[in-house]
Amino acid sequence: MSDDRAERIADFIEPLRVRPGSKVRLERDFDPRYKAGMKKRAGTELLRTGVSLLAEYQERLAAQDTYGVVLCLQALDAGGKDGTIRHVMSGVNPQGVRVSSFKVPSSEELDHDYLWRYARRLPERGEIAIFNRSHYEEVLVVRVHPEVLLRQRLPQDVLGPDIWDRRYREINRWEHYLTDNGFRVVKIFLNLSKEEQRTRFLKRIDLPEKNWKFSAADVRERRRWDEYQQAFSEMLSATSTKWAPWYVVPADRKWFARLCAGAILAHSLMDIDPQYPDVGEEARKDLLVTKRALEKEAPAGAEADPYTARHGKPRSKPKKKRG
Repeated sequence: MSDDRAERIADFIEPLRVRPGSKVRLERDFDPRYKAGMKKRAGTELLRTGVSLLAEYQERLAAQDTYGVVLCLQALDAGGKDGTIRHVMSGVNPQGVRVSSFKVPSSEELDHDYLWRYARRLPERGEIAIFNRSHYEEVLVVRVHPEVLLRQRLPQDVLGPDIWDRRYREINRWEHYLTDNGFRVVKIFLNLSKEEQRTRFLKRIDLPEKNWKFSAADVRERRRWDEYQQAFSEMLSATSTKWAPWYVVPADRKWFARLCAGAILAHSLMDIDPQYPDVGEEARKDLLVTKRALEKEAPAGAEADPYTARHGKPRSKPKKKRG
């Protein structure tokens, strides 16, 4: 990543990164209303630019077919995960993106280890997999609701107080394994304030077209706000690593949250710096033979090669693109 775009994006998202080894306390360290002194109009314009950038790098990721990306989105209810996915990924090729939403595990999933159902939804090389909620549910919801842990049918001797530290270590090692195999793990926590969540819940009740989004269970979970804040703080402290750091995105302003999420994903793709494959000299010679044959088929009055006529003669060999 050597160009100005990459440097500007890196500087922009740096305040959101959880430094590996740091001790996080959400209410002290991250402001849900932070917006980096930016205006909404400027942020909306930047998001459009970021979406175009993502489209470019996604195409290169698919063409190279070497790396994959796992984007983990975590948030409390009404945190804006769905809207973030819809806006940030609006310009990419849907064939190269897979979204998985993880809800209450099925009986089949409970018959396997707790990471099994997430491993089944990992991307292929060249793909971006989005986890709308992720394997971190196993140290969040499961921690806040001990009855969920009991349904996982674990042996009694592993249910001691160190289970969460053990799961943190297991998740870190799993993500390290994925990274070593060419799959970048990008982790975003949408940090919503309690008051903004209340406002969004009320909007879901007040607007008929949003009623379907509202669930009384969401309000019941809200009563455990402090427990979730503690669980998130400990999770961020224990699992933000050099190979898969967490980014805490201020989520009270939807436009800024989407801008941040797009910048974080773009930064990850630019860091990978995927390249279009070089087809080699022999294959290029074959392409030129085919090109000449197609040019001879041009009807009377038509350009032999319309693209060259409009844009000029292309380079004989593609120049390596830099992030």
